[in-house]
Amino acid sequence: MPGYVPDEYLPTLYSGAIALVYVSLYEGFGLPPLEAMACGTPVLTSNVTSLPEVVGDAALTVDPYDVDAIAEGIKRLIGDDNLRKELSQKGLVRAKLFSWDRTAEVTWSVLKEAANL
Repeated sequence: MPGYVPDEYLPTLYSGAIALVYVSLYEGFGLPPLEAMACGTPVLTSNVTSLPEVVGDAALTVDPYDVDAIAEGIKRLIGDDNLRKELSQKGLVRAKLFSWDRTAEVTWSVLKEAANL
């Protein structure tokens, strides 16, 4: 296990991985799956919290409490080249929907609207 990895090394790690398995039980947003998708890495993640909304149909989602479902998802990703390619392509497209500029614009819009109340 590598332990802490500085941000500048993450794209290399994501890009070199067969997949990212990220079955979090609690997530504020879900940056690691989004970062992996932006690198073209297929993702297996939890079907709870914010993660399904972040990944859309560009990742496999599983119940994070179901060890068999997690194992099956990993097996599918390892064994199915076409699935990995499909998720890689969808992930690249999905990741483009998110940016810090867009986040700032939406946040500013919400704050302006709240101020007019």
